[in-house]
Amino acid sequence: MRQRARTFAGSLTVAALIAIVPMASAAAGGYWQCVPFARLMSGIQIFGDAWTWWSQAAGRYETGYTPKSGAVLCFKPVGAMRLGHVAVVSQVLTDRVIQVTHANWSLLNGTRGQVEKDVTVVDVSPGANWGQVKVWYDPIRDLGSTVYPTYGFIYPDAQARQLAGTTSKVAMAQNTAVTMAQSAATKVVDAARPGASPLRLLNEAADSTDKIAALIQAATGDDDDK
Repeated sequence: MRQRARTFAGSLTVAALIAIVPMASAAAGGYWQCVPFARLMSGIQIFGDAWTWWSQAAGRYETGYTPKSGAVLCFKPVGAMRLGHVAVVSQVLTDRVIQVTHANWSLLNGTRGQVEKDVTVVDVSPGANWGQVKVWYDPIRDLGSTVYPTYGFIYPDAQARQLAGTTSKVAMAQNTAVTMAQSAATKVVDAARPGASPLRLLNEAADSTDKIAALIQAATGDDDDK
């Protein structure tokens, strides 16, 4: 079993490196942009500015106007938020109140690019169709008066849910996928710096593979005696 876990973990490591490298600049040093974070947490494989997710989802993912856990709420560009925004639904409280987990929204401890978990979002649209929302803004400890227009929700398919689930399982031993992804991204950035030894990168990757194999084994409950 350990060999199978390592083989799978090796593939997972390569996939993780491929996925993390494009967003390394967004995650390095604990700074996250909303798009790579939403992609990681939802498993929805859409790239590009947040406001383009809605049109890109057409024909690829189911979309709608009913909140569901794991779905991505896609915001329209407005004012200073000219690139739009995406947030992953973490919990549906009522038909008009949800919680989301997202990145680079509130100014936390004087810095942007932070991850916020279970942030309250309220539907204030006249038609009760989630076309307009208010979002909790931490610095004022309130929803505030700003109304944000949205396109709606993008729902992950089975493959996206599996990808997001794999990320969560592996991250379970470190309590949060955010911590693991940030750490991995930082290692990639460090290894890619001029003067870094390729052998060092390979050694780190091999070490990570063993660790991921152990995590998978622990998460699935498999051991060598089975």
